[in-house]
Amino acid sequence: MAVTANSLALRQAYIEAGIVTPKSGNDALHVALATVGECPLIVSWNFRHIVHYQKVPLYNAVNALHRYGALDIRSPSEVIEDEDQDI
Repeated sequence: MAVTANSLALRQAYIEAGIVTPKSGNDALHVALATVGECPLIVSWNFRHIVHYQKVPLYNAVNALHRYGALDIRSPSEVIEDEDQDI
């Protein structure tokens, strides 16, 4: 997905909301690109800035303020099916 003015503006909104610092702008851009691109789910190992139980609702609050849909953010262990597990 191409970086657009909308995704850059949303990244800046996350930074201004204090979800991440400017130093973590690439992580914020990752979430912004997924949001603007209407991706329903991010799967990431980045527990510090993306897959963080306190930050996910904050990302979605900013998304709602900017009229974007909610985004589900999970770790790989939450979405990979265990072979021994019955569904």
